Amino acid sequence: MENHRISKIKKKRKSGFLAKMRTPGGRKVLKRRRRIGRSLKLRNV
Repeated sequence: MENHRISKIKKKRKSGFLAKMRTPGGRKVLKRRRRIGRSLKLRNV
């Protein structure tokens, strides 16, 4: 069986950096990741 492939554009729009910045919860996620020293990759669509 072949897995369903979501397009890269849809994936970025749904769970990319800008999508996270749009919601308070998403910003909290980024803040938490920054705190543990995770690098945040900015827009590379």
